[in-house]
Formats: sequence, structure tokens, C-alpha cells
Amino acid sequence: MRAVLLLTVSNVFMTFAWYGHLRFRHAALWKVIVISWLIAFVEYCFQVPANRIGSYYFTAAQLKTIQEVITLVVFCVFSVVYLREGLKWNYLVGFGLMIAAVFFIFKKW
Repeated sequence: MRAVLLLTVSNVFMTFAWYGHLRFRHAALWKVIVISWLIAFVEYCFQVPANRIGSYYFTAAQLKTIQEVITLVVFCVFSVVYLREGLKWNYLVGFGLMIAAVFFIFKKW
């Protein structure tokens, strides 16, 4: 559970690093890049321990799958709350199909 919590915090920081600047399109690109790199450093401070801790319980493919699902959830909330963009039905269907992949990754065959 610690790995999932750390991955969630990590994804919040990374989402801001990747997309937070979209509300500040007037800012100089070089400033946005520097700020994004600083935010990404903080993200790595959570991501690396999350993967290290998680590797005791999950395979690398499972960890990546968990991270992608968390990313989708965090991005959906970020998109609606911070960027004020709506979630269209086709986005949700696409995300749902990606989440369905979790079944195949975690299923014991």
C-alpha cells in the first residue's frame, strides 16, 4: 500500500510538471522548462522509492500497470479541476479499456 500511495503522490507532481504550465501559456518557455524540471525532481523523490518498495510485492510490469492507472485517475481529476476541461465519453471509454488491461496483467494464467 505504501508503494501505491507514493506512486499517487509522484503522479500528482508529474502531472503538474507535464501539464501545469498549460494555464500559463504567456510565460517564457525556458522558465516553464526549468520549473517543470524542478517539479519532476520532487516527483522522482517519490517515484524511485515507490518502485523500490513495490518491487518486493509486484513485478515490474505490474508496477508499471499500477502507475498507469494512477496516472489516468490523477489526470482525469487534474484535467477537470485545474485545467477546467471536460471529460468526454470517448476519453472515458478509452481510459476504461486501458484499465481493463489491469485484468490481463494481474490475472494468474
